[in-house]
Amino acid sequence: MTATADIPAVHRVAVLALEPVVGFDMTIPSMVLGAALTEDGTPRYRVDVCGLDPAGIRSTAGYTIVTDHGPELLATADTVIVPGTRAPGPRVDGIVSPELGAALATIRPDARIMSICTGAFVLGAAGLLDGRRATTHWAFADTFRAMFPAVHLDENLLFVEDGNICTAAGLAAGIDVCLHIIRADHGSEIANRAARYCVVPPWREGGQSQFIERQVPDPGSDGTAPTRAWALRHLDRELDLNTMAAHARMSVRTFTRRFKAETGLAPGAWLLRQRLRHAKRLLETTDLSVDAVAHASGMGTAASLRHHMRGELGVPPLAYRKTFRAG
Repeated sequence: MTATADIPAVHRVAVLALEPVVGFDMTIPSMVLGAALTEDGTPRYRVDVCGLDPAGIRSTAGYTIVTDHGPELLATADTVIVPGTRAPGPRVDGIVSPELGAALATIRPDARIMSICTGAFVLGAAGLLDGRRATTHWAFADTFRAMFPAVHLDENLLFVEDGNICTAAGLAAGIDVCLHIIRADHGSEIANRAARYCVVPPWREGGQSQFIERQVPDPGSDGTAPTRAWALRHLDRELDLNTMAAHARMSVRTFTRRFKAETGLAPGAWLLRQRLRHAKRLLETTDLSVDAVAHASGMGTAASLRHHMRGELGVPPLAYRKTFRAG
């Protein structure tokens, strides 16, 4: 047996670009998987882009991509990746065209299938995610969930692997899932080397919930809005249901009912969300200690803040600060 006999064959990756394709998403597999090399520089993946019309694939950025491959590439691929797209069939109507459906049907049963960002809508429309766990960009989670109720969506995760299908969240989460498959296919050494080449962390803690901006309703003159605005100005205090109801001049029962009708949350759950939101902003924009942040946000102690941040975001306070204030 020769030495080369122990070297695995190059893994063939087909990136199916559906117009208008999100250009950033489309380039991630080539950049990240293309950086997966052995110590002697041998590439572990061959990445090619294909399209239903290879002569011209429009991107969301206004340029057109010309590829050497049509949909026939899918039949021989070891991994098929669908990057984000604004194609109206999957994105608006939740359906795939006969041409796209026929192309997807040629994917080998043993192939890995991946999506990046809104590429999950294509897999959902094709029925490939029915009964599976999946994720997509958090901004489109409600639309996805309504369109594909048979899919178990978790928009808090950077990526989800369910059997032979991987779905990544928004945009840069495509980098995370590509590093994940390098690690799964070839080990952490090659994955870490690829991450260093791409100047990205080999592993990001937490999920995309840490990047979601939670909107706070504008204060109004009716209902519980004035009390919510007051509570936001006094998050460092020990606020409870009785205190908030008294401020609103309502009984606890009436206040709770109206509060939930207006916000969709019970007062305690809303208050915890706002405390965490304030703590996140302090971690992002100040050098306050974790104890000081916990006090200023009303979380009480550093231990309490760590507990709730791990539960809600998947990361402790200092790791969160490092993520948002790197460099």
